[in-house]
Amino acid sequence: MDTEKIISELSFKAVRSSGAGGQNVNKVSSKVVLTFDLNTSQALSDEEKLLLLTNISSRLTSENILILNCDEDRSQIKNKDIVVKRFLEIIKKGLFVPKIRKATKIPKSVIKKRIKDKKNISEIKQSRRKPDLD
Repeated sequence: MDTEKIISELSFKAVRSSGAGGQNVNKVSSKVVLTFDLNTSQALSDEEKLLLLTNISSRLTSENILILNCDEDRSQIKNKDIVVKRFLEIIKKGLFVPKIRKATKIPKSVIKKRIKDKKNISEIKQSRRKPDLD
């Protein structure tokens, strides 16, 4: 995955942020909306696209477009940096492939120790019983 190539494929749009902010909020477009089209991406291979489709399918639209918003800061530049970092994090998590677990056998020594301990505990409990007078 080439991050610089992916970042060049992103499209940004500045929108007026919602919420409180006084008179300035009506003039300044500080909210940033990031869109990334997974189907038309040249930076990702076909295998990576399939992996992302399965792993982050809940975040994609029906046209396989990822849309992220950020209006945390009053500065448009800071919001853009935040949303790009968030995007890269989502892509990295989506491309992560966990290691396949290899099943291992229980060692014979462990099995023998467990059985030996069971017998020992059984003998201790046997000795605690009242003697049978029959």
